[in-house]
Amino acid sequence: MELGGGGRRGAGDGVRRQLQSVGRLAAYLGGGFLLLSAASSVAVRSLRALSDANQRKFATPCGACEGKGTYACRLCRGSTTIEWSPMHDPVFVNPCLCPTCEGTRVQRCLNCLGKGCA
Repeated sequence: MELGGGGRRGAGDGVRRQLQSVGRLAAYLGGGFLLLSAASSVAVRSLRALSDANQRKFATPCGACEGKGTYACRLCRGSTTIEWSPMHDPVFVNPCLCPTCEGTRVQRCLNCLGKGCA
């Protein structure tokens, strides 16, 4: 009776090696995908920043917000609250936080989407 297996390989050794090779392959593919994803993300962000810089440099200012990117809230007219009642014929009118500007008194320009240039 041999204690160490005597140099013979069992069926479990072959399966274990196959699983190890599959695991290595999955790690290489996963790492490559992660690296490619990170590199493309950095490239897209840098190209977008370059494009935005050129647009601000050469584009005309927005006429609606005069190049600021925001203007005074048109719903609450800068008061941060609106009068609202859940019923059609209001008995009580409740002041509520403005849903457009959320209390900031300004809203993003809808013409230039907050960029300041059209």
